[in-house]
Amino acid sequence: MNERKSVTLLINEKKAKEIASFYQAYQLENNSEYITFFAKKQGITITIYSSKKEGQYKLIFLGRNPLGEAKVWDKDAKYNIPKIKKVPSTASWIALDDQIGSDEVGTGDLFGPVTVASSYVKASDLPRLRQLGVDDSKRLSDEDIKRIAKILIKEFPYSQVSLNNEKYNELVDKGLNLNEMKCKMHNQVLLNLHKKYPEVQNIFVDQFTEKDNYYKYLNDTEEVVNNITFKTKGETYFPCVAVASIIARYSFLQKMEQLSKKYGRDIPFGASKKVTKFAIDFVKAYGEEELLKIVKKNFANLSEVLK
Repeated sequence: MNERKSVTLLINEKKAKEIASFYQAYQLENNSEYITFFAKKQGITITIYSSKKEGQYKLIFLGRNPLGEAKVWDKDAKYNIPKIKKVPSTASWIALDDQIGSDEVGTGDLFGPVTVASSYVKASDLPRLRQLGVDDSKRLSDEDIKRIAKILIKEFPYSQVSLNNEKYNELVDKGLNLNEMKCKMHNQVLLNLHKKYPEVQNIFVDQFTEKDNYYKYLNDTEEVVNNITFKTKGETYFPCVAVASIIARYSFLQKMEQLSKKYGRDIPFGASKKVTKFAIDFVKAYGEEELLKIVKKNFANLSEVLK
């Protein structure tokens, strides 16, 4: 882990001068009018900020392990606890026990993969989820998704799989429809977690097909997770589905950013006329063969692109 932690101490003018003198050999130039002293010692930066309150200064140690250096000046020094931006949750969850659930994104996008994620949430996790602002990912901005998901993937068990469009098109050629692909992907991510937490009885899926169809599509699958509760808009009812929804969206956003970076242009979401126009321009720049690597070829607007 290369996590950079920080320690902040409030000091007076006399102490500020003492500390500046102590670290003088490590001092570096700075052009900020608010910084009275700046130094770097063995990977730890030492910064003294002036305060609006006369005679008071703020001393910050920042680096991989700054606490030891800070304790030289204050034996009671502690790491700063990062503040988490709180987004109010409007979710009305109806299942509050330990649970596993799944959700998917990317099924309505001409570009980008189909991404499915599952998560395991304990009853004791609910206050933390509400603190983070976990909600239906469709109600959150992309920036909120990225911020919250980075925390979720560190704190909550999850499983995630993606189906890129080259593989998607191969499966379409073999006769599979989108729902069949999604059933297999949901089953896989649920199975991955259920094997780790076999005691969990509450399993939820954001419903995209009828229950009978779901299991029919899994007839040829060796291991199938059973006793699933299916509910449309599941992310608003089940916290595990809400978490899975955010993680799936985060993964999808990352992959779309990678595609945009690869081709040097912002690849649009969805399958609107705007997306069709973008695809036409893409063909002019990169050719039809390259386009077919990154689109779902059974989408109706693709035929217009390839005319």
